[in-house]
Amino acid sequence: MRAHARFFLDAVKTNLQIALEYRAALVSQVIGMLLNDIIWIIFWTLFFQRFPVIQGWRIDDVLTMWAITAAGFGVAVGFFGNAPQLARIIAQGELDYYLGLPKNVLLHVLISKMDLPALGDILFGLGIFLGFLHPTPERIVLFLVLALCGTAVFLGFLIAAGSLAFWIGNSDGLTQQLFNGLISLSTYPSPLFHGWVKVIMCSLVPAWFIAHLPTALLHQFDLPGLLLEIGVAAGGLALGIGIFYRGLRRYESGSLMVLRS
Repeated sequence: MRAHARFFLDAVKTNLQIALEYRAALVSQVIGMLLNDIIWIIFWTLFFQRFPVIQGWRIDDVLTMWAITAAGFGVAVGFFGNAPQLARIIAQGELDYYLGLPKNVLLHVLISKMDLPALGDILFGLGIFLGFLHPTPERIVLFLVLALCGTAVFLGFLIAAGSLAFWIGNSDGLTQQLFNGLISLSTYPSPLFHGWVKVIMCSLVPAWFIAHLPTALLHQFDLPGLLLEIGVAAGGLALGIGIFYRGLRRYESGSLMVLRS
């Protein structure tokens, strides 16, 4: 575990050094992502000025939902930048490079790239929480725990979806569609969803555990609910990792010579 943590930190340091060679582009991309999130919050603020309550949900609940989702998404995609590209990497035989190195294959794949504009989502999530959602030391700790749980759910989902490429070939398009659906379901108030949609949100596309249960826990803390959230996050990540390594047994070399600088 310590070796993995050191490897992760070294990769983050290297990726940041590369990105900082083009600081102006990096800053503009981070600001662009931040502005995109702010525009959505402006939309919801205007909406709730017209309709102050939606089946018990108020603007504070939407702000909480967006803050948690943005922070979890930012960490998952920002620091594990190849997670959304896993299906393409598998289908194009690019795993060959990683299989030849004495590192954890999946971890090495995920952290070889950082999506640094996603840092804007992290800044947005933290800024919204600290600025508008009554932070106290206890609530800050709870927010960070829930955001990390969201990160684990995002990663588990992306790994599992991307690993479908081991069985069905290039599933990059399917992975992107599923991921977009997960984000959409994680950024709209839960009272809007009913029936089978809510069942899907708690299982196949686990938006409920990224945004809606964490929002409820920050609104009114519940220890069993927190334990459920942590258990689902850990279980979902473990499931994704298990699916990847099960599929890796089927992997056939792409006969590619992949060069790394």
